[in-house]
Amino acid sequence: MKPDLAEKLCGILELPEEVQTALAMFPYKQWSFAVPQDPLIYRLYEVVGVYGETLKEIIHEKFGDGIMSAIDYSMTVDKEENPNGDRVVITMNGKFLPYRSW
Repeated sequence: MKPDLAEKLCGILELPEEVQTALAMFPYKQWSFAVPQDPLIYRLYEVVGVYGETLKEIIHEKFGDGIMSAIDYSMTVDKEENPNGDRVVITMNGKFLPYRSW
């Protein structure tokens, strides 16, 4: 819900401010938080765990509130040679989908 609408609704229904905050939050998917056992998949999981919130904030800052599509999406994996050890370059390219009110 847009913050101004959440404020109006909570005012009419005399709901506390924490309800207003919850109504204005974007939905989160929930799934099992079991840690993957494969070392490579674990590292990708770790990247999202460490940098996911930061990436979300940067995307919202640059594009507005929304998500990156995983349907209209492509990904490439490249090798970057480096004298200190070859590097893995993963490029994720997803269409931006703004949040919409219904």
